[in-house]
Amino acid sequence: MRILEINQCHYRRGGADIVYLDTGKLLESKGHEVAYFSTVNSINENTSYSKYFIGNKNLRNISFSEKFRSVRTYLYNKEAKKKLTQLIKDFQPDVAHIHLFYASLSISVLETLKEHNIPIVHTVHDYRLLCPVNTLMDRDKQVCEKCAKGSSFNCIAQRCSEGSLFQSTMLTLEAVYWRNIKSPLKFIDHFHFVSNFCLQKHLEYLPELKSKCSVHYNFSEINNKRIKEYSQNYFLYYGRLSFQKGVLTLIKAWKELPPDIKLKIVGTGEQINSIKEDITKHSLNNIELLGYKTGDELIQLIQNAYFVIVPSEWYENNPMTIIESYHLGVPVIGANIGGISEIIQSRETGFIFESKNELSLKNKILEANSISTNKYEKMVRSCKNYAEQNFSSESNYTYLMKIFENNFRTQY
Repeated sequence: MRILEINQCHYRRGGADIVYLDTGKLLESKGHEVAYFSTVNSINENTSYSKYFIGNKNLRNISFSEKFRSVRTYLYNKEAKKKLTQLIKDFQPDVAHIHLFYASLSISVLETLKEHNIPIVHTVHDYRLLCPVNTLMDRDKQVCEKCAKGSSFNCIAQRCSEGSLFQSTMLTLEAVYWRNIKSPLKFIDHFHFVSNFCLQKHLEYLPELKSKCSVHYNFSEINNKRIKEYSQNYFLYYGRLSFQKGVLTLIKAWKELPPDIKLKIVGTGEQINSIKEDITKHSLNNIELLGYKTGDELIQLIQNAYFVIVPSEWYENNPMTIIESYHLGVPVIGANIGGISEIIQSRETGFIFESKNELSLKNKILEANSISTNKYEKMVRSCKNYAEQNFSSESNYTYLMKIFENNFRTQY
């Protein structure tokens, strides 16, 4: 089968990008021909299809006049249409598997695929079909569903995109364009959701999707065959250091913990300075900031952690952090928000605490810190078993092929 993988980025920026790249490699390993369509970036992973990639302009770092001229391209990218058309002619895909397509690529890619009768499967990684800023959070960092319920112009009124009027306006225009002129819903043949929570949230506002959607969790190629040994060296947070990830709530919880309970924080982001200031102000010498890590170095940090903590404060979908941790036999302490709690079995693969509640988080950390060696080793085995049953590459491959074949065999 010839499969076209499409995503905004061709490097490992976040969870959706990791899934996009790993899915392509998985399909190639099974003997399928895979092509890629994305945007140009100096840190992209190597691919022979980069000649088809389009330019990627960062709207945050250009002049106002350039921003104004970029509005039309943001809504409908003609370069993406031209380059994708050429790729389709050269590669002749049987099916397109799309991840993140908004902004740089735009809805032009969906229309182009449909013009060439290419079936489209869309893996839904966030809430962009419901919310202009894709997180269902407002400027005040509160969960918000106003645009999903009513007018997308709430995004402009509250300046939900980083407090920027321009960025909020651009995102709102895209949402209005989708709702009233070119809807992604009419182009996409099948919606693949990666959590039950995300599926139900979309069906709440877009019930018409019910007949063409399904759920299957993300997967990870990370694996560790040896049984993790009992270790209380440190707790670990790794990921973006942004407000929706709840890192400041994690720091607040650590202020109330004994100094011998250690935390390592891996990652970077817009909250890094606030986190550093908080750690210094309260002399939290049991917290270590390690910066951005990747590859084997990151795997070792995860594998040697006692517990990984996921303190999110937004409707987290299906966090790769939990999936990767389980594969390495590391239990997780996670917030009860979004899709997190549906993949944490309380006191079997980890612990669940109340999102945004530092006292609740502190208590779960203390409980985790006090469990016996036998109990911990049982949790480690449960994590690995859960990952093998729910997050394996084999189950993901079987699922994808069923979606591709059952839905589109007659169109090949």
